[in-house]
Amino acid sequence: MASSSSSNRFSPALQASDLNDFIAPSQDCIISLNKGPSSARSRLPIKQKEIAVSTKPPEEAVKISLKDCLACSGCITSAETVMLEKQSLGDFINRINSGKSVIVSVSPQSRASLAAFFGLSQSQVFRKLTMLFKSMGVKAVYDTSSSRDLSLVEACSEFVTRYQQNQLSSGSESGRNLPMLSSACPGWICYAEKTLGSYILPYISSVKSPQQAIGAAIKHHMVGKLGLKPQDVYHVTVMPCYDKKLEAVRDDFVFSVEEKDVTEVDSVLTTGEVLDLIQAKSFDFKTLEESPLDRLLSNVDDDGHLYGVSGGSGGYAETVFRYAAHALFNREIEGPLDFRVLRNSDFREVSLEVKGKPVLKFALCYGFRNLQNIVRKIKMGKCEYHFIEVMACPSGCLNGGGQIKPVKGQSAKDLIQLLEGVYLQDVSISNPFENPIVKRLYDEWLGQPGSENAKRYLHTKYHPVVKSIASQLQNW
Repeated sequence: MASSSSSNRFSPALQASDLNDFIAPSQDCIISLNKGPSSARSRLPIKQKEIAVSTKPPEEAVKISLKDCLACSGCITSAETVMLEKQSLGDFINRINSGKSVIVSVSPQSRASLAAFFGLSQSQVFRKLTMLFKSMGVKAVYDTSSSRDLSLVEACSEFVTRYQQNQLSSGSESGRNLPMLSSACPGWICYAEKTLGSYILPYISSVKSPQQAIGAAIKHHMVGKLGLKPQDVYHVTVMPCYDKKLEAVRDDFVFSVEEKDVTEVDSVLTTGEVLDLIQAKSFDFKTLEESPLDRLLSNVDDDGHLYGVSGGSGGYAETVFRYAAHALFNREIEGPLDFRVLRNSDFREVSLEVKGKPVLKFALCYGFRNLQNIVRKIKMGKCEYHFIEVMACPSGCLNGGGQIKPVKGQSAKDLIQLLEGVYLQDVSISNPFENPIVKRLYDEWLGQPGSENAKRYLHTKYHPVVKSIASQLQNW
């Protein structure tokens, strides 16, 4: 384990105190450093953001690696330290200077956070970031709203297939594949694989997150259009969440080219780290010149306006609900969906009735406490939902641990409300199925939604972690 002092060499923006993506502040990290029931250990509240260390010399030390990590911020291992150093601003700058073709993909949540901080619109931030990155030597700057639309199309196709299969199985045990749980949140996936065992994994959508979908599109398809080889491209994403760094290093997202391992996403920078980069430059970001956007993989129309789906966490529940209502029941849903708040604002539901009978029931489930309740119901076979948009962070991705923190005098609640307003302030609401970028990728590369090529490049698998330190935790 790393030292309990805060001397770990993270990137300037990343400190142990920042890593609080989703575990409640009252919970403890109880990973033991020694084997055996009598091993001594300290149990430090995560809210203290300290690192658990043994109180006695270890007799037989347990090695804890990234594969044991729950991304719970309870501790920071030496392996994580190395990984985070490789996904830092310093490494990003070094890669540009090394002569590699660096491509940056920016998430809309990160754009919204920077827009709120600087008092700009999302489109202004995107154009200024493009100017900044290209002035540093970056080859292209893209928008993960485009890959989010790609992931949404695949998720719609997958849900309809599951729903129809579920109807045919007449509720038999072997045919149960609902509710379908969204898969875009790496903190949730990490928790599911490492603490819940194999019973929950079949319910999780196999569709890759927008981060990994744009990585697949760039490394498997777009490199050819750019006249490059996959191994010559260094792909960096800008994300609202530290767990995206863990997602990027999953073995499932590595492929081989000319006997070299190539990752879909080579490095992840948080919004806060990009703010550090901006503030380190000797200019005023608000007055920085704006650059035209790279339209190859960016949701920008002919007039230069941004477009995308609503929903600060990707709009999965809303998009799949509308699609399923039409595809399965020939119902067109006009206007905003009427999500009903249940136990708290982070747990909401919406349903569709046909002839007085509920045929579709969807939910938004944000935050670890709500997540535990849903998991418990699924395990007991008492979950009434067909689809659940799961996000580990309360308030969803706009409140990710990598976002810019509230300024002095600003509460976290006020900041979230501001971000929700900024998020779609100058972005047109669009249908992912009508996105010309998505259509082009299917025409040129993937074929049809749910096709073999789509499953090969845009879907993944999950793996229950057994006999690991994480699986021995008792406080979950």
